[in-house]
Amino acid sequence: DLNVGLLQYLLFGSLIAAVDPVAVLAVFEQVHVNEVLFIMVFGESLLNDGVTVVLFNVFNAFVTLGGPRINAAEIIKGIISFFVVAFGGSLVGFVFGLLFSLLSRCTKNIQIIEPGFLFILGYLAYLTAEMLSLSAIL
Repeated sequence: DLNVGLLQYLLFGSLIAAVDPVAVLAVFEQVHVNEVLFIMVFGESLLNDGVTVVLFNVFNAFVTLGGPRINAAEIIKGIISFFVVAFGGSLVGFVFGLLFSLLSRCTKNIQIIEPGFLFILGYLAYLTAEMLSLSAIL
């Protein structure tokens, strides 16, 4: 006897909702579709991955809390949490991108270290977003 309710279905749905566009992008490369279409599909897939992770975390918190204890305040907190996590991760990425642009101005004469800065700052942006429980994918 399984006690599966709406929250468990929403949690499972958020888990399987992420679509992997690898096959579509591979076909796009072979057919040589418009570059704008390729970029739009790729960007949309990244956005979907980030939203899926955030939705999974929100629904997982709801399942942990339990159905009867979820009221309007908890739903509003879940919605606010969704936007904070989504936009917070984007803000972290923007700040690290700005930091990289400032660093690249200082390294005009030593351009060989710029790829290292790009790799390190990209990884630091990911780790910072994860440590702050924000969406590192977005």
